[in-house]
Amino acid sequence: MSTTQATTAPLPYRFIGELQAGDAISDQVFLVSQRDLRTQKNGGLYIHLVFADRTGQVLARMWQASQEQFETIPDGGFIRVRGRVESYQGKNQIIVDGLRPAVMGQFDISNFLPHTPYKIDELWNRLLGALRSIKNKQILALIKSFVSDSELVEKFKRAPAAVQNHHAYIGGLLEHTCSLLELAIRILGKGDGAESHYPRINRDLVLAGLFFHDIGKTAELTFDTNFIYSTEGQLIGHITQAAMLIDRKIAQLEESSGEKFDADLRAVLIHIVLSHHGSYEFGSPRLPACPEAILVHYIDNIDAKLHMALSAIDDARKTESDWTEWSKPLATRVYKKGTPAPESAE
Repeated sequence: MSTTQATTAPLPYRFIGELQAGDAISDQVFLVSQRDLRTQKNGGLYIHLVFADRTGQVLARMWQASQEQFETIPDGGFIRVRGRVESYQGKNQIIVDGLRPAVMGQFDISNFLPHTPYKIDELWNRLLGALRSIKNKQILALIKSFVSDSELVEKFKRAPAAVQNHHAYIGGLLEHTCSLLELAIRILGKGDGAESHYPRINRDLVLAGLFFHDIGKTAELTFDTNFIYSTEGQLIGHITQAAMLIDRKIAQLEESSGEKFDADLRAVLIHIVLSHHGSYEFGSPRLPACPEAILVHYIDNIDAKLHMALSAIDDARKTESDWTEWSKPLATRVYKKGTPAPESAE
């Protein structure tokens, strides 16, 4: 284990996406997203690692390692690395020669937190504009109680939509929710009913359900230094947390206004949240049992799956193959030929 003293100023940072086979790594900070102590065929130990920064991830290995070295590596924390970049089966990997814990404050944390390409405040204003088109007064009052909660809003603006798979970056939850609301408006119209493709669907319920569906991720995930599940998130989960949050806000509304919130409306809104994953297999405690819940589930699924497919294509831009690597959540490789590069979010 290297014992070199920590520097007092951040060193020039080379992002994972910029590393090339043959590059030497003299003292580089990485986020440790995965670590395992494994046994070689000859009985020796080696450390299997996955390093991350905001541009992606890279596999790393430290040969001839020890249990003591492994235990110094922070799980989900930051590490200073000395080594080299090699090509392995067509991909970069880092061979680690030395490592030591990195000291917070001596490197730029923004290097390790991927960020939505869009401006947060602009996304938030677009989201509010969509929600203002809701006509039901009780739903509007409930939404107002959420968007007036400054602590909740700050978390909602910054939270990723997931630890991995889709919109897994700062502002991802806001970007995803804004996309869902605008997609729903394209399907259900701007609110006068005439241009809705499904005029019998309750538009207000769909928009509110889309806003609420993942709001529990503000408590399920932590995202100050990396993206991991909170203890509460692991024990309860974002679906149940969102339902509990809706109940708390309704109780506060009833107490402050002196008016009873419509029981059927409360039940349907919570049902939409509880069923939005669409199946028991994927964590929904209920299956979608009303048209609005069915539509919320499929709009959510469309946005998540297309984001995963397009991200896989973008990650494979530099490869010559017409196909991406295997995508576990999509259960397929994605055909990328003919899909244009993304336009600037600006």
